[in-house]
Amino acid sequence: MPIRRLPPHVVNQIAAGEVVERPASVVKELLENSLDAGATRIEVSIEGGGLEGIEVADDGGGIAAEELPLAVAPHATSKIEHAADLEQVATLGFRGEALASIASVSAFSIRSCRREETSGAIVEVEGGEVGPVRPAAGAPGTTVTVRHLFMNAPARRKFLKTTATETTRAVEVVRTAAIARPDVAFRVVVDGRVALDLPATAELSHRVAGVLGEEVGAGLLAVEGDPAALPRAWGFVGRPDLSRASSRSQRIYLNGRPIQDRLVVHALREGFRGAMPGDRHPVAVLFLDVAPGEVDVNVHPAKTEVRFRSPEAVHAAVRRAVRAALGGSDLVPSVETDLGSSSWSLRSPRSDAGRSQPILFSGASGTAATSRGAGWTTGATRSPAGFDYAAVAAAIASAVPAPPAPDELDDRPRRRRVLQVGGLFLVSGDEEGLVIVDQHALHERLMFESLRRRITEGPLERQALLAPATASASAEAIEAIESSRMLLERLGFEVEPFGPRTIAVRAVPSLLASRGVEATSFVVDLLERAAAEGPVPDEAAALEDVLAMMACKASVRAGDSLTDAEGEALLGQALESEGAASCPHGRPTMLRIPWSDLRRRFGRSS
Repeated sequence: MPIRRLPPHVVNQIAAGEVVERPASVVKELLENSLDAGATRIEVSIEGGGLEGIEVADDGGGIAAEELPLAVAPHATSKIEHAADLEQVATLGFRGEALASIASVSAFSIRSCRREETSGAIVEVEGGEVGPVRPAAGAPGTTVTVRHLFMNAPARRKFLKTTATETTRAVEVVRTAAIARPDVAFRVVVDGRVALDLPATAELSHRVAGVLGEEVGAGLLAVEGDPAALPRAWGFVGRPDLSRASSRSQRIYLNGRPIQDRLVVHALREGFRGAMPGDRHPVAVLFLDVAPGEVDVNVHPAKTEVRFRSPEAVHAAVRRAVRAALGGSDLVPSVETDLGSSSWSLRSPRSDAGRSQPILFSGASGTAATSRGAGWTTGATRSPAGFDYAAVAAAIASAVPAPPAPDELDDRPRRRRVLQVGGLFLVSGDEEGLVIVDQHALHERLMFESLRRRITEGPLERQALLAPATASASAEAIEAIESSRMLLERLGFEVEPFGPRTIAVRAVPSLLASRGVEATSFVVDLLERAAAEGPVPDEAAALEDVLAMMACKASVRAGDSLTDAEGEALLGQALESEGAASCPHGRPTMLRIPWSDLRRRFGRSS
């Protein structure tokens, strides 16, 4: 085939494949243009997930009528002039290809009026064909309308997600941009309904709370960095107890530009090393100030990836700033003890008559009770103040069988004494040696095996709540409720959206209720993981992974006091269970020191 020059409309569609991945990409490019134009108010309208319509209106500086055809021409821009300008890019957009690419795959129009003029103009583009410039009335600023996205590229539509998913991603683009510009008012209308309304503010913390939620905003720690240094890291990080199951609550900005960078994410995690579990992700809104000449922002079509000239310096700046923020703060989590406004009151499972019986609380005592309903002493530090665990245990059926009563152990061939040491380990012995057991890991394995057996018979027993328990969640996590509904029902949860960033839990597994586990955080973690990981090829493996999470939450913890009988019962169950040598995560549950080794170390010959 001979070499030929491609027609302009084909070139633009190829460029569109790089720049316009989905409707959210269109929103991002148009938002950046509005911000570069000096807008103080931006309104975004989305219809049909963005495929049917996207409109971005701003009150920025506007475009002169004679320049409108250039605005939709490929590689025409007002933001750079020479190649050297690429080393000092200070605007969000600069390539001049976005509008041409978008217009090539949609029905496109741009109406604009300069601030110093009384009337504006409009130009329309249909599938890449630019029409004449016509006069148009309108307030100062620019309005870009995109309809029937990918109308001449139907193959692209096949790779898009559902309307709800595409809408969520488009709105998330606005949320991300809004954090970096609290001085700009943002409004998003989805199919005629206001989905986001953020007034301008002088306080970055107010904007962060407005986007990520008041609960997150209340737990943020200020990151200062060195104001006199470049690179500099500043912004906010969440307290360790605000950590998430995925990194979706992290926003990273370079000189005001939202970016995705593994180096910065790694530095952020290093800053939290030792402050939270390794499988958790911190909440963060981090801003990096780097000299423009020290970073290349022209390495990715969507401008979300960058290349640092001195990555080690950036990594060190982020790590030091985060560590300083954590080191200068009291990280002990606060516990709410007032039950008057509690939203997680429990109901018992439905009785044979189909009526729910309320579970009792311990009234005005304000102190935590000790539970023996499931056979374990949980201790006061485990229970919410004023909650009567004995009443809970009497009213619900535990998902895990209670350990044998002490008198039942007498029927076993040999009864071994068990000693709890350090609040962590159980020590006993058998014919081969001294046995040391990690009480949490062993109970977690037994819980997991019991749950795995029970869930094959049907959904786990659930406990209805007197009032729905609400919790903040990301838009992606809320969207994952529908795709995870069957799994949630099998596990014994009843969950539904309760607003744009809130979920409501109406029923929880009896197992978690009986163990005093805060179920809403478990549900949020589960939905965050579902949103981050998406559909999995092996559903059985995914279910076991969730059961392992549940077993871990509901197991006895390090520091829980066990009576001699309870310790003996736990070890007795382990001897009768297959695979009890390791917990569901692969950690050992017990170790054995042979008698021969002990005799040798004590210098005994026999």
